[in-house]
Amino acid sequence: MRSYHRSDRVRAAEAPLLAALPDGTLMRRAAYGLARVVATELAARTGAVAGRRVSLLVGSGDNGGDALWAGVFLRRRGVAVTALLLDPDRAHPAGLAALRAAGGRVRTATAGNLGDPDLVLDGIVGISGRGALRPAAAAIVDEITAPIVAVDTPSGVDPDTGAVDGPAVTATVTVAFGALKPVHALAAARCGRIELVDIGLDLRESDLVAAEPAEIGAIWPTPGPDDDKYSQGVVGVVAGSATYPGAGVLCTGAAVAATSGMVRYAGTAAAEVLARHPEVVAATSFAAAGRAQAWVVGPGGGTDPAAARTLAAVLATDLPVLVDADGLSLLARDPSPVRGRSAPTLLTPHAGEFARLTGRAPGPDRLAAVRQLAADWGVHVLLKGRATLIARPDGHVFVNDAGGSWASTAGAGDLLAGIVGALMSSGMPVDLAAAAGARAHALAANLAAHDGNAAAPVSASAILAQLRAAVRALRAHGS
Repeated sequence: MRSYHRSDRVRAAEAPLLAALPDGTLMRRAAYGLARVVATELAARTGAVAGRRVSLLVGSGDNGGDALWAGVFLRRRGVAVTALLLDPDRAHPAGLAALRAAGGRVRTATAGNLGDPDLVLDGIVGISGRGALRPAAAAIVDEITAPIVAVDTPSGVDPDTGAVDGPAVTATVTVAFGALKPVHALAAARCGRIELVDIGLDLRESDLVAAEPAEIGAIWPTPGPDDDKYSQGVVGVVAGSATYPGAGVLCTGAAVAATSGMVRYAGTAAAEVLARHPEVVAATSFAAAGRAQAWVVGPGGGTDPAAARTLAAVLATDLPVLVDADGLSLLARDPSPVRGRSAPTLLTPHAGEFARLTGRAPGPDRLAAVRQLAADWGVHVLLKGRATLIARPDGHVFVNDAGGSWASTAGAGDLLAGIVGALMSSGMPVDLAAAAGARAHALAANLAAHDGNAAAPVSASAILAQLRAAVRALRAHGS
């Protein structure tokens, strides 16, 4: 698992090292790793290191010191280094002296004096910084056309929430020191490629993690020699209606493609579902659907009294249940069917549905918001977004960065519900099923986006068509 650690925990882990090591050792250790990444980036982009030009945007404090010391190491490799000081009186004194001694140039940072660097280091603020870039820094950043390497975190992006509330850096590469921080998952688009430099921190287990593709592939259900269709997981799907039959078609199709042993469909779109997926066992009502090992309820099912009664009946079972879409709207009106439920329950809202459930938008701190809902209701919650968050009631969270927003299309949520429901029916723990399903869903969307004409819009049907390929790719990683 890839772990992400809050800035206060990172600082606490740094403290014993700072006390034990000679002054400046930890900073130079981080800066050496930073300089190595910068040199590699220069060589990849320009074909050389020596003779190239690098500008350092240097703020006050240790983050600026990291940039200055990286400049020292780059000077030793023949790089022309210019430090632009945003607050000259508070620049890191040792780093500044070392850069001058190494032949680096130093200027006061003002708009118009950036020059023409091959690469820029963002050392404006570090993990202690909060809020948007100040006007002077924002004006300089706005002028940059060269690739930016962010020092630990992109300046102007909150390190613990990924929130951006004004001007901020968008990096090509972010070099993280000692540990990944939440920003590296929650605002991955701002971070670019992320490189981790080991500086010797000893950190306890994190409560924010991402599952690697190989880990997901290793746990994805695969039929054994003694398996049959029942032992591989039977998922029931209550989705779609006369008004929205496509939701039933997409949700059941995703469950089939996710390699469920059997998919049972219950609803008024049975004819449409069978026309597209004849392997599905269909019934016109939940009462007549037969036994399952997990249920998905809500997509396209409507919010009338009959839909509310069906939702309550599904939640009255002792089986794992995923509630999505219209089912969430019904719970926003009356959450009693899910409160106090002993069997696992997963709610899968997007931001608007989250606001209906809680009375407030997730806000800039999505991580705190999803944890709060999971704890308050005693359920698992999957909050959709480019960075999908899956929270357990105890506060543990899986995060999945989709790598893009190709899945932001009508019907994609129906697919996700079907994938996760199929995994839940196999007996996989709910949070793992949600994390694995989110990863496969994102991979299928990316495959669909790059199948043929990459500029063409991605539809839910196109994502569904790539789902089996995504599952194969994950299994290959895990083998």
